[in-house]
Amino acid sequence: MAQDVTYSSYLDLDRVLSAQHPSSGAHDEMLFIIVHQASELWLKLCLHELSEARQHIIDDRLRPAFKMLSRVARAQGQLIQSWDVLSTMTPHDYSTIRPHLGGSSGFQSAQYRMMEFLLGGRKPDMVTMHEATPKVAAALREELARPSIYHETIRLLARRGLAIPQNILDRPVGESWAHSPAVEAAWAEIYRDPKEHWDLYELAEKLVDLEYHFQRWRFGHLKTVERIIGFKTGTGGTPGVPYLAGVLKAAFFPELLSVRTAI
Repeated sequence: MAQDVTYSSYLDLDRVLSAQHPSSGAHDEMLFIIVHQASELWLKLCLHELSEARQHIIDDRLRPAFKMLSRVARAQGQLIQSWDVLSTMTPHDYSTIRPHLGGSSGFQSAQYRMMEFLLGGRKPDMVTMHEATPKVAAALREELARPSIYHETIRLLARRGLAIPQNILDRPVGESWAHSPAVEAAWAEIYRDPKEHWDLYELAEKLVDLEYHFQRWRFGHLKTVERIIGFKTGTGGTPGVPYLAGVLKAAFFPELLSVRTAI
């Protein structure tokens, strides 16, 4: 019954607060675990909000989507700030923990990958590393079979009467979005006359916020890794800092960036 619910039972704190299992004996391992666990919880919220926002975009109900997209941007701010906390770990601190991590790596975060997929950064080969967990791999493939939030946004532009060629609308949904001059021209029309297309203009800026914060999160990751381990190879076998620098160049919504030059 509701009157029997307590703060602890509602939040299931017994399980949440007993989910940290340091294995190195190093003082800083608790920091390392909690930062990553908290990040996964924020990612869970981001996915919850983005999935619903996409449905509202499909239904052309943009006002509720705006609230959800704004919330994701705020949650991304929490993810970005987590690097500030983790960066208090020194190279020596991390060196005492690293031997106990095995091949585990943030690169293996299924929720991070799902968020990339949902936004439109789609690399089907990335599902391979999750095959050991069939339900996770299936969920990622299911997402790849759906249009991303940006793909659905471009479909909405077409339904609103903007000139989007059919071959753009029919692009394979499982691939990352590639820049289209026609899509850029549609956004340019919106940006040149926002009063005529105010809700689409606002939607564009909400998406730009997501891209901006995602890149800030990636940059924070890069600088934190650089500060703690330098240019060593990552635990998951990635090249570390050079890999992170490479993904900074990837854009989810390329026309929303290029339109700024076009106008």
